[in-house]
Amino acid sequence: MPELEARSTSTTEGLPVAPSMAPALADAAVTAPGTVVDRRVVFISGVAMLVAVAAGLVAQLLTRLINLVTNIAFHGGRLSLASASPSGHRLGPWVILVPSLGGLVIGLMARYGSKAIRGHGIPEAMEQVLTNESRIPARMTFLKPISAAISIGTGGPFGAEGPIIATGGALGSLVGQLLRTTAVERKTLLAAGAAAGMAATFGSPVSAVLLAIELLLFEYRARSLVPVALAAAIANGVRIAFVGSEAVFPLNDVVQPAGSALLTYIALGAVIGVASSLITRAVYFVEDGFERLPVHWMWWPALGGLLVGTVGYFVPRTLGVGYDNIEEIVSGTMALDAVVVLCSFKFVSWAISLGSGTSGGTLAPLLTLGGGLGTVLGALAHAVSPGLGVDIRIAALVGMAAMFAGASRALLASIVFAFEITRQPIGLLPLLGGCTSAFLVSCLLMENSIMTEKIARRGVRALGDYSADFLDQIEVRACGLRSVITLKASDTVDTVRAWLDSGSPGTSHQGFPILDDDGRLAGVVTRRDLRRALDGSIRLRDLIERAPVAIFDDSSLRDAADRMAWERIGRLPVVSRASPERVIGIITRSDLLQAHVRRLQEHRLDAASARRRRANGGAAASP
Repeated sequence: MPELEARSTSTTEGLPVAPSMAPALADAAVTAPGTVVDRRVVFISGVAMLVAVAAGLVAQLLTRLINLVTNIAFHGGRLSLASASPSGHRLGPWVILVPSLGGLVIGLMARYGSKAIRGHGIPEAMEQVLTNESRIPARMTFLKPISAAISIGTGGPFGAEGPIIATGGALGSLVGQLLRTTAVERKTLLAAGAAAGMAATFGSPVSAVLLAIELLLFEYRARSLVPVALAAAIANGVRIAFVGSEAVFPLNDVVQPAGSALLTYIALGAVIGVASSLITRAVYFVEDGFERLPVHWMWWPALGGLLVGTVGYFVPRTLGVGYDNIEEIVSGTMALDAVVVLCSFKFVSWAISLGSGTSGGTLAPLLTLGGGLGTVLGALAHAVSPGLGVDIRIAALVGMAAMFAGASRALLASIVFAFEITRQPIGLLPLLGGCTSAFLVSCLLMENSIMTEKIARRGVRALGDYSADFLDQIEVRACGLRSVITLKASDTVDTVRAWLDSGSPGTSHQGFPILDDDGRLAGVVTRRDLRRALDGSIRLRDLIERAPVAIFDDSSLRDAADRMAWERIGRLPVVSRASPERVIGIITRSDLLQAHVRRLQEHRLDAASARRRRANGGAAASP
């Protein structure tokens, strides 16, 4: 069939495209290369800022609600919204029952309201993002804060930040469900609400954005970053309006660490990285223990509350939020023996309570444990070698942030968070070294973090690394410009079948662009279409069932892959954006797979380098 072979066009010989192809082209590449935001992002940003205002108000409301429950439970039924600590109670041994009664209420709310209120909220939000298109039930917007207020107000050893973050995320998700949004936009609103909740609690807007990126968004894109950042800024403004702009845990009169001190802080972070993995394992060990109890899970928070109350009876400072404990640890005003006692019993109380499935956060307990361990290690280093220049307060700060970095794997958020709550720039360098070493050790020792272990047990995979989409970095022209074997729309099926059976060049292809009598693209026909046709006398034009779909040569391979998936096709003709009437190539699913070979090669040593390494006994060889 020489006439068929002659219809092959080279990469320099384009063909006009039929007018019917224009709509498919426009739909195939909606945005021009380099476009990262559009008017829709402006709309979502506006909605995110409104969510932030609401989340900021919810944070203030929840804080006062916790104060109210604390006053009622530990201070004689006093109806007051003023800040109060459970440690100042006068209940005597009766204090043992208070956390248990709170746990009983939580169990009833979880069973008859929503089981999702159990835990600290962030893993549950991550699960909704990964498996349910960021749809959080509307009832969570009020059940979570109420349950957290009861749990913490009755002595639960948690911080308010986790429930506030979870409530802000639920609020953003709810707004996204009420409005006409995509799943991606709903995820952005969820993350914006969560970041707003954290910023409104600690006055830490930058770390709130980083936390949203590292734990909820699973991406770094302008379309999601802009709304989240604006939401965090607005929520922080709401906080300033209520409580001012002062640092949550001010740290003054510290000096720039010398090299020896910096190395000590890095080593301290590594030790705390080990501790973070042990603490995470202990929490889930306790949770597994409750799973084996022969009673319904509704009763677990009450049973855990008995143990929390018992610990609180002997060490009252383990009860409740404990932000005052963190402040004393960071400022260096708490005695070393008191730090050891507090952190030891706080860990026992928190692990039991969280493992029982009650409602509460993890950030404040992790900060307490990390700060205490950092204080002890810093004091030990100073006692052994005073010349190192270790500041116990900086050691406590590094310990706090390193514990959170190791347990949550939110490295950047941990570093910036510790800076924002202290406003102490001198601590940034020790924080960078200590948190990074903790993060490294934790990654080596644990597959999952304290945030992802729970959902991993449910079969949900949460990625810990986010990299740019490799296909998004390569343009179609890099592998889609080639000679195109085309067929005429006027050819009969029998004619083409005979050509396919001849084994001529091009007959092994699986699909062929079809040109009309004027040389314009009319559609694409596959070998399956040709084999499936019952009447061999019909023309190829009669086999075409849809308008042709094409891709621009300056579009990315990700655009091409998305287009193929959406249209359920395996190949796309390639056209020029400057001259969309010209067909200059074709790209197939095999091309997309082949493009990944370069990505795999970038992660492998070349053969010569590997031989040199073996010859040198494994040592790095110079090129």
